[in-house]
Amino acid sequence: MKNFISVKDVSDINALVAKALAYKANPFADRNLGADKKIGLLFLNPSLRTRLSTQVAAKNLGLEAIVFNVDKEGWALEFEDGAIMSGTTVEHVKDAAPILGQYFDVLCIRAFPSLQNKNDDYSELVMRSFVQFAGVPIVSLESATLHPLQSLTDIITIKEQMLQVPPLGGGGGKPKIVLTWAPHIKPLPQCVANSFAQWVNAWGEADFVITHPEDYELDEQFTKGATITQNQDEALKDADFVYVKNWSTVTDYGKIYCNDPSWMLTPEKLKHSNNAKVMHCLPVRRNVELSDEILDGANSLVTTQAGNRVWAVQAVLAEILKAK
Repeated sequence: MKNFISVKDVSDINALVAKALAYKANPFADRNLGADKKIGLLFLNPSLRTRLSTQVAAKNLGLEAIVFNVDKEGWALEFEDGAIMSGTTVEHVKDAAPILGQYFDVLCIRAFPSLQNKNDDYSELVMRSFVQFAGVPIVSLESATLHPLQSLTDIITIKEQMLQVPPLGGGGGKPKIVLTWAPHIKPLPQCVANSFAQWVNAWGEADFVITHPEDYELDEQFTKGATITQNQDEALKDADFVYVKNWSTVTDYGKIYCNDPSWMLTPEKLKHSNNAKVMHCLPVRRNVELSDEILDGANSLVTTQAGNRVWAVQAVLAEILKAK
C-alpha cells in the first residue's frame, strides 16, 4: 500500500480487516516493524479518537509519532497553484510538504471541508497536494470528502459482530446494513457518509440501504450500488446494522433544509429490524441524532466501534511500512 486516501488504495478489504482483528488479538505482534521510523500527524482541524488511536497504533508498531496542530501551532498554509500570497497564508504547501517528507517516514493529514464551495472541497486539493509534494506515504485522517480510517473501522466492527453472532441476513445470507440520516443542530460534512457508502459498496458483502429526507442525496460516485429511499421505516425493516449519521445537503452545498426530530433513531424505530446493532462514528449529539436509550442500550456498538479505530490504523500503517 503506497498511500491510504480511500478504499481504492486497498486491494483486499477482507484481508485488511483480518489483519486488524489479528492486531486486536495480539497488539504487539509487529512491535519492531516501525523501529527507528517516525510518523507525522498533521491536524488542520480538531480530533479526539483519530489522533489518539493513531498514536496508540504507531506505538504498538514501534513508530515514534509526532503530532503537529497546524491550525493552532503552524503557519497558515496556501494550497492554490500560482497563488499571489499577499493575504493571510504564510507558507505554500509546495515548500512545507517536501520538508515534512524529509522529517517523517509517513505523513498523516486531517483536513475538513469548508462547506462553502463544493467544487473546491470535492477536488480534495489539500490531500492531493500532500500526496504530490511530500514524497512519502500519506494517510488520510479525514479529508474534505472521505474518512477512510473510520470506514475501515466500521467494516471491521461489522465483520467482528458477524463472526461472533452468526448467522445474519436472514440465515446465512448477506447482512442488511442501513445508513440513516439524522438531525443535527448545524451543517456537517458528507465525509463519513460518503466514505461508509464507498466502502460498503466496494466490500460487496451486504445488502446496503441508504435512507434520508428529500434533498439530502449524497454524491452518486460514492453511493452507486446502494438502495436509496426516503422512507426510514421501510429502510429499517429487517436491518442487521444501522449506521446513524448527519450530513448537510450536497446539491445546494452545505445547507440544512430539514431538522425533523422524527428522524432521530429510537427503540421504537428498531422494533421491526433484525435486533439491529447501532453504529455512530462519534462525537454524537445525544437525544438529537440518537436517543439515550439507544446509545446506552445493549445493541449500541459505538464504544466497540471507537475502540476498533486503533486496529484499523495499525493495519494500514503496517501495510505501508511493509511496502516501503
